[in-house]
Amino acid sequence: MSASTSKLAPIPAGSSQASVAEIARRARAASRLLAKLSNPQRNEVLQAVAEAIEKAMPQILAANAADCRAAEPAVKSGDMTTAMLARLGDQQKLANMPGYVRSVASLPDPLGKRLTATELDDGLTLYKETCPLGVIGVVFESRPEVISQVAALTLKSGNAVILKGGSEAARSNDVIVSVWRDCLGQFPAVPADAIQLLHTREEFTELLSRDRDVDLIVPRGSYELVHFVMRNSRIPVLGHGEGICHVYVDAAADLDKAVAVTVDAKVQGPAICNAAETLLVHRAVAKQFLPKVATKLGEAGVEIRGCPETMPLLAGTPVVPATEKDWATEYCDLILSVKVVADEDEAIAHINQYGSRHTDAIVTEDSKAARKFMDEVDSAGVFQNASTRFSDGYNYGLGAEIGISNSKLHARGPMGLEGLTTYKYKLFGNGHTVAEYSQGLKHFKHRPIK
Repeated sequence: MSASTSKLAPIPAGSSQASVAEIARRARAASRLLAKLSNPQRNEVLQAVAEAIEKAMPQILAANAADCRAAEPAVKSGDMTTAMLARLGDQQKLANMPGYVRSVASLPDPLGKRLTATELDDGLTLYKETCPLGVIGVVFESRPEVISQVAALTLKSGNAVILKGGSEAARSNDVIVSVWRDCLGQFPAVPADAIQLLHTREEFTELLSRDRDVDLIVPRGSYELVHFVMRNSRIPVLGHGEGICHVYVDAAADLDKAVAVTVDAKVQGPAICNAAETLLVHRAVAKQFLPKVATKLGEAGVEIRGCPETMPLLAGTPVVPATEKDWATEYCDLILSVKVVADEDEAIAHINQYGSRHTDAIVTEDSKAARKFMDEVDSAGVFQNASTRFSDGYNYGLGAEIGISNSKLHARGPMGLEGLTTYKYKLFGNGHTVAEYSQGLKHFKHRPIK
């Protein structure tokens, strides 16, 4: 690699000796070195990391199996949910990590993209170009494969990352971060401190005060985690919030499609934030549709919690009466609340009241109803005749995702490379001074350059 080989001595992945202040300082220094790397250099590193992960996969899977065994007593005691254990022990996602990394490497360079160019006056030209954010802090629960998704995106976009995983995945996290750091250490121009791992809640809480060295915090996990970070951070927070996602079956729905979409949205990944938690059904098709979908959901082991109008329509099916709390609950489990609505307006109003602005779907053959739903539902993803489970950075062609943002500022929905960049203005002049313009000696042209 041709970039400068100036590097700080890296901190070992499992070190507990370095202070949080030192870790943050090293991350800032690493980010400045990463910003100098060319796109081919960054891609070369990512390809090498993907190969290193493949070689280390037996050790990664063994560490993950040890984490799962250690977590079993917590599940039995009720201190950990079965859904969290499922996320922790998803070895298929761990096996997919090299693919995520290579997918990110194949994406176009997000840096140095010219967004606008304006001729302010003769010899005075202003450019707006993309650049890295700098240092990203990411806290996540249960899912160790998140490390490789996040690290691939941050390296590709020229950012350093400081990670804090859940204690339940400590062995898996340590091994994966060590693979990354060992591989980065083979490239003289690439600082190993481009990826660092914190181990305790106290360390991460302290990191939230390091606003001079960290540019963005991304919490991925429960509602409680995200809001703890938002309340305590001096650093901007992009919350990977909860997913209270809906499927609305319209009066003009193809009911076979509706069954397929509903079952997939609930069953395919019930512990993931883009799984459906509430099914809304238009009254005109409820009598015909609900027994059909209930049969399929029952076969998959889904518990149905129904509104008063749902209960008699499913008289032969075990249904738990839904409460007000159910409409605002992210189950992350094989549970689905069901409500019959009078019309599309009631469905939209329900989603906007109880949803989390994540992803919501309408099943309908009526294009006018679909457009109304997509325009009026206030969510990052609005789908027609497709499962909410498609709301994912990899599915969207982003390579991977740093998280899914329910907010509207900076990034919204699955956040890939674009969300990890900002921009700067570059002004090229020839001895120009503002005084000449304020005195009327010169006049701005403000001519866009195509």
